[in-house]
Amino acid sequence: MRRGPRKRHERQTGQECPAPRKEPERKKKDGSDSSTRVTVIVALGANLLIAVAKAVGGLIAGSPALLSEAAHSVADSMNEVFLLAALRRSRRPADRRHPFGYGKERFFWSLLAAVGIFVMGGCFSFFQGFEALRNGADESFGGYLVGIAVLVVALLAEGGSLLRALHQVRGQGGAGGLRDPALRTVVAEDGTAVLGVSLAIVGMVLHMVTGQVVWEASASFAIGLLLVCIAFWLGRDAREQLIGRAVDEEQSGRIRELLKAQPEIDSVEALLTMELGLDSTLVAARIDLVPGLDSEQVEEVAVRIKRSVAHTFPEADQIFLDVTDARTARAAARRGESGASDQVRTGEGTGDPTGG
Repeated sequence: MRRGPRKRHERQTGQECPAPRKEPERKKKDGSDSSTRVTVIVALGANLLIAVAKAVGGLIAGSPALLSEAAHSVADSMNEVFLLAALRRSRRPADRRHPFGYGKERFFWSLLAAVGIFVMGGCFSFFQGFEALRNGADESFGGYLVGIAVLVVALLAEGGSLLRALHQVRGQGGAGGLRDPALRTVVAEDGTAVLGVSLAIVGMVLHMVTGQVVWEASASFAIGLLLVCIAFWLGRDAREQLIGRAVDEEQSGRIRELLKAQPEIDSVEALLTMELGLDSTLVAARIDLVPGLDSEQVEEVAVRIKRSVAHTFPEADQIFLDVTDARTARAAARRGESGASDQVRTGEGTGDPTGG
């Protein structure tokens, strides 16, 4: 391959793929965001009402488990506000300061939501459990009834919100819908809330039957542990996406096979991918083209390859091709290694002949 045309090509192919994103795909993604926004708003409304009911019921009943659940609902409400911010800010268009867009805002706000679950939910639940063991909790029969009634209503509300979230997950392809950190957080929060409310009910009933506060304290500890585990899981996922996670191996392999199938590509020397957002992926490939292509042919081939990748993988909206002469590069590398070895041998063979 001629070096002149290749250099010209390297200046022109390392640009964003010229293939525009199709209008139906954009509308589909906007519709998905609208559905997620509705799901988050439903969860926010349910959690605000439940938080007030749990707090009032917990104060009336003097129940540590119920107060722990109130803290859980407050944390969930704050997190839904974070998620609404994520949905709005992550859709801002790219600009000069952020040429790859704002897709990672979604991961950042999801990380804050995970921190909120840990601090406001998990830590407060542990605090309530320790306070119950240290000071006890004397509840009247009426207090038990108020607390359990509040928890039953909360269970129904949280269950309805969870069903709404799961319905959207199914509508977005099952487990694939959980790629959205906002939707994943809502499902985790609602699922944890249903389990946490169930634990609180069990703790209150056992306290009422046995008269031992240790059951409610244990329920608070269990709720706290559950929230800490969920926060760790959500935070770990958000961290991986924030620092730059590659696409899964299956999709990476499909992209590589698509490139190899192009008749003008002799070999794919390297393939790098990174998730830039929920529906935005960077693809960078170092390829070796077959010999004999002039500069115009190289440019046409590069444009066609980019369009082919973008059409097959709509999420790949940032595509960069680095054309290299693999044989020349390997020969240069071998010459460099050989020169380094000669230098080492020459250095070992030289010394002061006087022995000084």
